[in-house]
Amino acid sequence: KAADFFHRVSASGAELWIGAIQRAEIVFFMRPEVAKLTVNFLSRFKTAALNGEIVDDGGALYRQWNPSHGIDVNDALLAATALNTGGRIFTLNTRHYPMPDLVVIKAW
Repeated sequence: KAADFFHRVSASGAELWIGAIQRAEIVFFMRPEVAKLTVNFLSRFKTAALNGEIVDDGGALYRQWNPSHGIDVNDALLAATALNTGGRIFTLNTRHYPMPDLVVIKAW
């Protein structure tokens, strides 16, 4: 399902982006035996950098949504990145992104 999803998105001409924190989660915790495949997969994505505005906005989102929805720091930073760049989030965990101004789409 994931491969089909990425093929469809790529075929549409859309740029693929990943948040810096999400990329770090993948790179830090990948198993050595899949490192080459993982790095090859990640090469298809541009990485959105963090800056002070995104961190500050992510902090505000965290404080607003953590008590009621339990979002974590990484979710808040990705949401802030998408909101600041006009991006959309494709995820299997749509409940992690309850922000009304954020475009969140179930990936597959």
